Amino acid sequence: MAMGFPARVFAIILRISPGRVRNWMWRWWYQRLAKAHERADFRFMNYGYKDEEKLKLSKEDEPNRLFIQLYNMNIRDVDLKGKDVVEVGSGRGGGASWIAKTYGPKKLIGFDFSKEAVKLSNEWYSSQTNLSFKEGNAEALPLEDNSQDMIYNVESSHCYGNVEAFVKEVYRVLRTGGNFCWTDFRDKPTMEKLHCIFQDSGFQIVSKREITSEVLVALDEINESKVQGIKESVPRSMRKSFETFAGVQGTPVYEAFKAGNLHYHRYLMVKPE
Repeated sequence: MAMGFPARVFAIILRISPGRVRNWMWRWWYQRLAKAHERADFRFMNYGYKDEEKLKLSKEDEPNRLFIQLYNMNIRDVDLKGKDVVEVGSGRGGGASWIAKTYGPKKLIGFDFSKEAVKLSNEWYSSQTNLSFKEGNAEALPLEDNSQDMIYNVESSHCYGNVEAFVKEVYRVLRTGGNFCWTDFRDKPTMEKLHCIFQDSGFQIVSKREITSEVLVALDEINESKVQGIKESVPRSMRKSFETFAGVQGTPVYEAFKAGNLHYHRYLMVKPE
């Protein structure tokens, strides 16, 4: 969050705050985001992914292709048919809705710490019988031990106050043989620490790769429409914050990707038998 008040102040406070305070601040921001932007066509909150594979999409989903491709890239190596699946950090529910209708899980629950986002998601996707959304903390998931087949997390964990607690929760909740699909961005030192957290929690890393270039292409392709959408639907006082959040060209996160100071990664992990 940056460029102008309150975005710059928000960013400074985030950098110097302990984990619990950062968690509270992100929750406040997402609540504000949901309240300020209730447009039904704004259902995805990620940076997008330019995929070489031509994903088949319905006419309804085509406008959100780049956002959907990030979700698909993250989970496509796992068979979800008839499985119990969880998204941690479900945002406005667009990704969970697409996965639930496309890959046929028995049940998909999306957890998010924004009460407003959960409310919107449950209203928008009430017709999907295998999909539901609940308010929940990534660091204390309201789920039983060994109860889920797959958990995925898309561009959300950088907001968490205690990422190690989150990873341990995912491990606790997964059944043996269950998969954890994770994608997000970090600087190099933080990613090295997170890699160790994944391993120390007990996960076996099946595959991993950097996808920064594919995310940057997506950001470039969607930049104009993002700027226009923000201009049309966001109060002037919040536009800079929304542009930064959305990774618009010229904002700190975008420029950090371009400069090689931030890197976007994807990990596929399994809880060993």
